[in-house]
Amino acid sequence: MRKRGGAKTSARSPRGRPPKSTSARSSSSSGADAALRRQLAAVLAWHDAHADFDRAVSGLPADARGRAPHGLPYSPWQLLEHLRLAQRDILDFCWDPKYVAPAWPDDYWPKRAAPPDAAAWDASVAAFRRDLAAAQRLAADSRIDLFAKIPHGSGQTYLREVLLILDHNAYHIGELVAVRRALGVWE
Repeated sequence: MRKRGGAKTSARSPRGRPPKSTSARSSSSSGADAALRRQLAAVLAWHDAHADFDRAVSGLPADARGRAPHGLPYSPWQLLEHLRLAQRDILDFCWDPKYVAPAWPDDYWPKRAAPPDAAAWDASVAAFRRDLAAAQRLAADSRIDLFAKIPHGSGQTYLREVLLILDHNAYHIGELVAVRRALGVWE
């Protein structure tokens, strides 16, 4: 997550607002462009090759959410919050010209192994889902040139950031499934 660059401010963009793009490619309506966008939006949340996010968090008993299995460093709560925080950060980077990267690793992981309460777990799950839908909208938005460099970045493209979300989420959702298996709470 430390790959970000740019000015230091604390501004955050409104959630769900797509970045502006003026590139000629962004208005392309070619079949290949549309197919790529549909595939990216679908892949962000698919479950064709592995458990998806909803399956990974579904039915997890409240008493297991804050337990890290022996020999593994993270609890389900820590993985859920890391997924949420990192995905939100990537979206903020895409949208906010005054983006400032959070401190790595401290601001990307929760301080405690357990959620403060069931409402915190539910809120984190809901926020992750909202931001995942925003990432899908970003990928599908033909007004955004996926190959354009993000103006306030250091060479990153919108496509790179969508792929980063996809890859990062798949990795940590897999970890969440492994942690659940080790805790004996995977169906």
